[in-house]
Amino acid sequence: MNTDVCNQLIELNRQFYQTFAADFSATRQRLQPGVRQILEQVLLTLPPSAGLLDLGCGNGELQRALQRGGFKGFYVGLDFSPGLLQFTSSQDSRAQFIQADLSTPGWDEDLPGAPFQAICAFAALHHLPGQALRQRTIQTVARLLAPAGCFIHSQWQFLNSPRLRQRIQDWAEIGLTSDQLEADDYLLDWRAGGRGLRYVHHFSPPELEALALENGFEIRQVFYADGAQGNLALYQVWQLKESSIV
Repeated sequence: MNTDVCNQLIELNRQFYQTFAADFSATRQRLQPGVRQILEQVLLTLPPSAGLLDLGCGNGELQRALQRGGFKGFYVGLDFSPGLLQFTSSQDSRAQFIQADLSTPGWDEDLPGAPFQAICAFAALHHLPGQALRQRTIQTVARLLAPAGCFIHSQWQFLNSPRLRQRIQDWAEIGLTSDQLEADDYLLDWRAGGRGLRYVHHFSPPELEALALENGFEIRQVFYADGAQGNLALYQVWQLKESSIV
């Protein structure tokens, strides 16, 4: 993807999550079913010494659920939207929220708690435009993980919903043409509190499998969840191979 196009899409999403921070946060007052499953099966079973990094933490709902569940480890939440971060709240000295943008080099420097036993990215990676940027991000995740650490993520599967398919907009709305984008890139609109536009990449299982293998991960768990039909998000748990050097 052309650098200028990549930067345009990054800025589009930055503006969206700042402009509609309150409206978006209002739709994220409880965890999705798939996240709850991960919480119970994986995150709340981590040892008390564990460090957990939450990429795209939004309004901090995952941290609040962890605290309610008795999580004893150290939590770090990152998000690029100051508008969303203003809705985070924690009296836990073992939790910290940081404004950081995954598309900006150096976002991983001097993170408290590193290396982490687990890193989460729920509904975050699909907002990173371009294969090159997504590859660099996964490489960084691998470097931040402790040996045999887990990377847990979800990807929006909006094409499974006829209603959400209607949200797909023409690239001409932002002055682009389809040949400037990569395969499975989409422009979707938002209709709560006004009209907005977001860039979203629709991940496929083979694409995710390739990313995992290229970066020293083994895929430990795969499942679909969320939405009325239970198929609006694809969840995967990757484990870093102890011998991996990324």
